[in-house]
Amino acid sequence: MAKIGLFYGTQTGNTQTAAEAIQKVFGGSTVDLHDVANVTTEDFADYDCLIIGCPTWNIGELQADWEGLYEELEAVDFSGKKVAYFGVGDQVGYADNFQDAMGILEEKISELGGITVGYWPIDSYDFNESRAVRNGKFVGLALDEDNQADLSDPRIQQWVNQLKQEFGV
Repeated sequence: MAKIGLFYGTQTGNTQTAAEAIQKVFGGSTVDLHDVANVTTEDFADYDCLIIGCPTWNIGELQADWEGLYEELEAVDFSGKKVAYFGVGDQVGYADNFQDAMGILEEKISELGGITVGYWPIDSYDFNESRAVRNGKFVGLALDEDNQADLSDPRIQQWVNQLKQEFGV
């Protein structure tokens, strides 16, 4: 079975909690967790399948650790890597930039050859704008711990089942 690298940045702990839940649903040892505060660009090379997790911070910005790593991503060869994304955001308080960070990272990594998998429906969300929407779907799993925390676990379960098929694991 292929090893999957899950790279996340967290500010308040919500993204780390989601990352750990995703790892658990995958079956633990199948997914290696990496806090981007402690990685180098070389760490991405060990995996053919990646999961990228980032909360949207402030008004449509990357979380601080991802912001620091963003330009360095140019050094990573994402060619042929399947990449899934998840984000944590607030669709009510920040309806005009809900999940923007997820979209910013997906744009960059796609430009660098990453193959986006794990698209997620926008149904059951209430927001105005998002850089993470492509062709009527989110580029990855959208979580909202502020307004829909009760939906996070079932969404993670469904998304991981989807990813297992898309990753071929």
